[in-house]
Amino acid sequence: MANRTDPIARSVHGTNPQNLVEKILRNKIYQNTYWKEQCFGLTAETLVDKAMELDHVGGTYGGNRKATPFMCLTLKMLQIQPEKEIVVEFIKNEDYKYVRILGAFYLRLVGKPTDVYQYLEPLYNDYRKLRRKMPDGSFTLSHVDEFIDELLTTDYACDITLPRVPKRWTLEAAGQLDPRRSALEDDFEEEEEKEDEEAALGGLESLDLVKDRRRSRSPVKDRDRDRDRIRDSYRDYRDRERDRDRDRDRDRDRDRERDRERDRDYYRERDREYYREREREREREYYRRERERERERYRDRERRRSRSRSRSRSRERKDRDREQRSLSPVAERKRRHRSTSPTNRRRRLEDDLPLEDGEHRVGREEDDKKRRKKEKKEKKNTAVDGTDHEDPEIAEANKLRAALGLKPLRL
Repeated sequence: MANRTDPIARSVHGTNPQNLVEKILRNKIYQNTYWKEQCFGLTAETLVDKAMELDHVGGTYGGNRKATPFMCLTLKMLQIQPEKEIVVEFIKNEDYKYVRILGAFYLRLVGKPTDVYQYLEPLYNDYRKLRRKMPDGSFTLSHVDEFIDELLTTDYACDITLPRVPKRWTLEAAGQLDPRRSALEDDFEEEEEKEDEEAALGGLESLDLVKDRRRSRSPVKDRDRDRDRIRDSYRDYRDRERDRDRDRDRDRDRDRERDRERDRDYYRERDREYYREREREREREYYRRERERERERYRDRERRRSRSRSRSRSRERKDRDREQRSLSPVAERKRRHRSTSPTNRRRRLEDDLPLEDGEHRVGREEDDKKRRKKEKKEKKNTAVDGTDHEDPEIAEANKLRAALGLKPLRL
């Protein structure tokens, strides 16, 4: 309820007055502590006291873009929509410069173009200093006339997009606005009158010459001549200002077009990079899925192999059990006798095979001793035969003699 616009408020530029402030900035102001504590229940009369307490101007600042009290009071004025006379009194207030700036900024947002030029141009003569809060939270020095010039010549101020107003020379050509009268024109006229008086007093060397000059000069013609000279000088000044405004507008349009081109190139490159990154992501996802499929296929193959091996072992076990059950008691005793015989047991011991039912590893050491004794005996016989002699001819002759049953050569 506290954030709604006054029901009796009129629409500005065809919309709700609060919509002149962007929604993001408006929400930040609604969440501001200054708005909740100081701006609640303000009216057009009590708003002046809060405006007199301002000590700086600015839009938003800090990392979270916190709104300044100046922006909170501006939104409050848009919400309650004070009368035009109150806003004009704000602008004409010379004691409090921030009250004047607040009224000028509000009038720039909601006022007509003719009212904007009529009430804001006289503030060009105010050269008082202003404290302006920058987006990073620091303060910078500015002046009232600089802030007014920013309101009249730019489309963006204090983080708010300003409504567009026509150029002054356009309104002058349409007859909606009188030509601007500079504050220096009165000084120029006074200076010219002083110069004329000095010239008149300097030529009083001869009274007759002075009388003749006065008699020959007509005051009406001199006044008309001075008025024409002033009008011509002001017309030249106005033409120069108009040309300067046109050049400024042309430069601003050129800069804006250049910024648009730069932004367009940036977004185009960003989209291109986004699509390239997405294509690379798709390729990585494809290869990752391929690797997953390959692992699954490998696991399936290993699973099938292990299943087939276990199936083969179980089949062999079943066959062996079936054979054991099918044997008669006599055949079973023979099989056990055959499996427990010393020869078979020695063979299994040598091959390190598992024992059959009823076998024991008691005679393994004896069998090892017999095997070592046999190996020594074979080595001894080989050495006695002489077939391992160093000389190959003697070793060949010993082999032949051994085959014939003769004794080896002893050399």
